[in-house]
Amino acid sequence: MSANLHSPERQLIELRIEHADLDALVDRMVHATPVDELLVQRLKKRRLALRDRIARLEWQLEPKEPA
Repeated sequence: MSANLHSPERQLIELRIEHADLDALVDRMVHATPVDELLVQRLKKRRLALRDRIARLEWQLEPKEPA
């Protein structure tokens, strides 16, 4: 059971959830007054890093084409 908690599939799900949470937070912050531009930029950078990790994990999990 503990091996399942650290599986790549589980990590992918958690990263997607975190990315969606950050996406919603950035949207709320952009429409807030006053806007903390530095914080918004940091959150966007974190969101982009998560997107990159998700893409790498998806690539690793894809079945390889037979040669």
